[in-house]
Amino acid sequence: MSDFLTQFGEDLKKNVPGFIAVSVAEIASGMSYYSHSALADFDPELASAYNLEVVKAKMNAIKALNLNGQVIDNVMITLSSQIHIIDVSDSQDYFIYLAVDSTKANLGMTKSILNKYKKEIAGKL
Repeated sequence: MSDFLTQFGEDLKKNVPGFIAVSVAEIASGMSYYSHSALADFDPELASAYNLEVVKAKMNAIKALNLNGQVIDNVMITLSSQIHIIDVSDSQDYFIYLAVDSTKANLGMTKSILNKYKKEIAGKL
């Protein structure tokens, strides 16, 4: 599994324009399965820990609003110079957290790559 996730991180770094950082984290425990950052001062595991709270809050909101059958696909947070994508697995067991430079990012390509890996990771976890 770790070889697969390492390759996943390398592929993202190589193929996602503006790549900053990525991590894969379990929703139930918050445990990070993998993380990698292109910037020394950007901690993707810490970012995942905080973004786990975003995911849990949205899951609670879905439940409170009785949105039966609705699940989170992804959450995109646009900052002044970065885009943070929280891509939740179909099973709602884990999420991929990705940060990119908004001036270099191609969102269509990035989301396509994330969707491909989201399915592959689900088969490996």
